[in-house]
Amino acid sequence: MEHSVKSWAEVAPHLIAVAAGRASADLVIQGGQVANVHTREVLRWDVAISHGRFAYVGPDASHCIGKETQVITTDGFVIPGLCDAHMHIESGMLTPAEFARAVIPHGTTSMFTDPHEIANVMGLEGVRLMHDEGLLQPVNIFTQMPSCAPSAPGLETTGHEITPEDVAEAMSWPGIIGLGEMMNFPGVVNGDEKMLAEMAATAAVGKTIGGHYASPDLGPSFHAYAAGGPADDHEGTCESDAIARVRQGMRSMMRLGSAWYDVESQITAVTEKGLDPRNFILCTDDCHSGTLVNDGHMNRVVRHAIECGCDPMIALQMATLNTATHFGLEREIGSIAPGRRADVILTSDLKSLPIDQVIARGQPVAKDGKITVDCPHITWPDYARSTVNMGEQKTAHDFEITAPAGVTQAHVRVIGVVENQAPTQALTAELPVKDGLIEGQGDICQIALVERHRATGQVSNAFVSGFGYQGPMAMAATVAHDSHHMIVVGTSREDMAKAANRLAQVCGGVTVWKDGQELALVELPIAGLMSDQPAPHVAAAADKMVQAMADCGCTLNNAYMQHSLLALVVIPELRISDKGLIDVTTFQPTSLII
Repeated sequence: MEHSVKSWAEVAPHLIAVAAGRASADLVIQGGQVANVHTREVLRWDVAISHGRFAYVGPDASHCIGKETQVITTDGFVIPGLCDAHMHIESGMLTPAEFARAVIPHGTTSMFTDPHEIANVMGLEGVRLMHDEGLLQPVNIFTQMPSCAPSAPGLETTGHEITPEDVAEAMSWPGIIGLGEMMNFPGVVNGDEKMLAEMAATAAVGKTIGGHYASPDLGPSFHAYAAGGPADDHEGTCESDAIARVRQGMRSMMRLGSAWYDVESQITAVTEKGLDPRNFILCTDDCHSGTLVNDGHMNRVVRHAIECGCDPMIALQMATLNTATHFGLEREIGSIAPGRRADVILTSDLKSLPIDQVIARGQPVAKDGKITVDCPHITWPDYARSTVNMGEQKTAHDFEITAPAGVTQAHVRVIGVVENQAPTQALTAELPVKDGLIEGQGDICQIALVERHRATGQVSNAFVSGFGYQGPMAMAATVAHDSHHMIVVGTSREDMAKAANRLAQVCGGVTVWKDGQELALVELPIAGLMSDQPAPHVAAAADKMVQAMADCGCTLNNAYMQHSLLALVVIPELRISDKGLIDVTTFQPTSLII
């Protein structure tokens, strides 16, 4: 099957001929109720498709039908393919091909992806590999060139850095749609030359600058950030955040991922305050494979928005036309209208949104939850599979936290995990000292960041609360946004060492240990972030991981996502990096012991 689609201009003569009845369509959908997201109407219309694009959308397409035309008859709804406006493929633990295979049956036909996870590990070469595999897929994968690797210069050390020269080079690549989320918002606010140069390189070619303002401060700093050029933001968590962004001409991207539940708290800006919905967009940001296989993708987000009181047609706009318009693609994707790519979903209900059939670029690609096309892979090179370099094997000694001499209790800072949200809390606690070492207590356990890019052997130790772990255990992962060192959380230093060594052995992934035994392992050998196995295989391993975490006492929803963000030094309040504990309210290192 040929996945590419010719430009509108190339096929316009034929589209005109089909619409006029002088030529036959490749595919006609008859009898359905077309959701027109341009007008928010539902119309009893037919749809004719040719060369992967819509030729005729109107009351009767019988004049477009010839001997070779495939005809689909339906009495249900015909809606545009869904668009995910901001997402990271790596969070699904899958390569672009396998991610596409997982989400196509859920009706996602366009993705705007920021591969800044692999950029932190492999630099521009990693971005190129993701970009190239994305272009092979039967659906639209647009790549945003990562902007911030490291996300906060001076506060973390990544495997590679992204430079303004890298950004300028990538802007010429065919699948690059803009600049990925500008996470270094303090840099923008303070006029950092590197950040401004990246945004200037993007603006020079007329592409969209992605935003990330992870601060509750809506004063002058927020206004300075908006003045720098970011065109959207997905870090809002409340109604006032959403309103502030759209008032500045930005798009408010409201996310529902595996662990981010920010739609319900922000969509009231539309449903209750009555703001114009055209500047509000739905996205996922991060979804792991278990969510994709068991719960859905953008169809899940649209359903959730409707359950939160949003009009179904407005919710649909937020996941189709609004996204297309934002990226300058309104005449290419996002609606069922002449000339656009023929990305279509057939569904029996606009509210519950069952995905009965999916058509992408005019070709049937999924039916009744099953994919019906191939999703091509690139050959991932050996150097992409050997990125976990932590030096010598770890022992329990590497995870010891020494107390000041002569104390029996230590006053320490603790990272507090917040369920279903990206921000953490900066907590303090009095912890016991035994044999000169500070010990976790109750809900407070140890966290360690193990350097894994340059084999320095460095380990940063601290404390974290909120997971609820009990008994001797450890969980380790080489997915640690955004620097992607290894994060190990545990109550047993012996198990922490075993978990770290296990991940070095398998070239990356996630592992859970209890009482000295491994309970679960998700192997992610590509950059220590992804598997090239099919999504159901990875999801099954991830399900075992989630169950293993519960067996260790964890009660948080999707706690793996919380684990993976403990090193994200651009989201308040307290994080860990290879530089130690980071106060993300002041963007300064801070001491563990107070």
